[in-house]
Amino acid sequence: MAKKDFYEVLGVSKGASEDEVKKAYRKMARQYHPDLNKEKPEEAAEKMKQINEAYEILSDSGKRQQYDQFGHAAFDPSQGGGQGGFGGGFGGQGGFGDIFDMMFGGGRQRRPNGPERGDDLRYDLDITFEEAAFGATKNIQLIRLENCDTCRGSGAAAGTQPETCPNCQGSGQVQQYVNTPFGRMANATTCQRCSGTGQIIPKPCGMCKGKGKVRKNRTLEVKVPAGVDEGARLRMSGEGEDGRRGGPAGDLYVYLHVRTHPLFERDGNDVWCEVPLPMVKAVLGAEIEVPTLDGKISLKIPEGTQTGKVFRLKEKGIPQLQGRGRGDQYIRVKVITPTKLDARQRELLEEFAGISGDRVSSEEKSFLKQMKDVLGI
Repeated sequence: MAKKDFYEVLGVSKGASEDEVKKAYRKMARQYHPDLNKEKPEEAAEKMKQINEAYEILSDSGKRQQYDQFGHAAFDPSQGGGQGGFGGGFGGQGGFGDIFDMMFGGGRQRRPNGPERGDDLRYDLDITFEEAAFGATKNIQLIRLENCDTCRGSGAAAGTQPETCPNCQGSGQVQQYVNTPFGRMANATTCQRCSGTGQIIPKPCGMCKGKGKVRKNRTLEVKVPAGVDEGARLRMSGEGEDGRRGGPAGDLYVYLHVRTHPLFERDGNDVWCEVPLPMVKAVLGAEIEVPTLDGKISLKIPEGTQTGKVFRLKEKGIPQLQGRGRGDQYIRVKVITPTKLDARQRELLEEFAGISGDRVSSEEKSFLKQMKDVLGI
C-alpha cells in the first residue's frame, strides 16, 4: 500500500515553515495519541505512527530536502535510500507514550526488572456477635497464586533456565531515539519481547505454562481478637500472593463483618438489651432473669418501675480491644399491659380502680398542667 504524502499527513503545505510543521505535529499528536482514543486505539496507533514518521522527516531540513526531491524513495532501502526507515522505533504504543510524555508533561513509571513484591489479597469473614466480643479462631479457605513447585517459580521446564533477553540484554528496557519539537531525544521503553523482565523462557514449564505461578487452595487459621467491631481489618503478613523474581509475598487482609444479634445491640463497648416486664411485676416489684453475654443473671426490679427505665450492669459489655476491662450492659425494660383478661382478672382490676379513686400521679399532674398551658383548657 502506497504511503501518504507526509505534508498531507500533517495537514501542512509544502512551503510550511519549521514552526508551522511543529505546531501541526503537536496538534495531531494530541488528537490521535492512542491513550486519548480509547474507542479505536488500533486505528489511532496506526495514525500516530504515520504522524511521527512524517514529522521525523519534515522537521529535519536535510531529510526534508531529500524528501522534496525524491519522495518516499529517498528513505526506502529497497530503492537505495540511505535512511532505512525508523528502525521499528514506533512499533508499539510505548514509543507513542514516551513522545507524548515528553511533549505534554506525562510521567510513566517503568516496570522494575528486579524482585517484585506479590499482590495483597482480601478476604471477607462473617463472625457472630459473641465471637466479636470474646474473640475466636476461624479457619478460612482461599485461592491464591503461588510459585510453581515444578519450576520453583522460574517458569522454565526441568533441566532448563530462563535466558537473558537478546533484545534488551537483560535490562528489561530498550533505547529509542526520536526527533521531537525540542530536539532529538533518547527514551527508555519497556522491552516488548520480554515484557520488561529481562528474561525469555525458550522451554516453558509444562505445569505453569511458563508463568511461574499456579493457583492453589489454602486453609488458613485466623485469630480474631476480643473486642473487634464491624469493618475491622486484620493483616496477615506474607499470606498474600507470592512475589515475582524472588520478591517477598504480599499480605492478606481479612475484613470482619459482625452478624446482628436477636437480643443485643452494640454501642461502642457497651451492650443494650430490651427486656419485657409484666405489668404486675412492674407495679409490685420483682426479681427477674435477664440475658447477658456471660449468661443469665438475676436483676431486682423495684416497685413502680415504668416503661423505658434503664438498669446498668457494670462490666458486662464488650471487652476493650487489646486492653483491660469491659464496657457495661444496659437493660431497658418495657412494661407489658395485658390485652386479654378473664372475668376474675377484670373484677380485681375494677376493684383496684375503685379503691384508687380519682387519684392522679405526679406525672399525670405535670402533663395536665402543660396541656392546659398550651391549649388553654
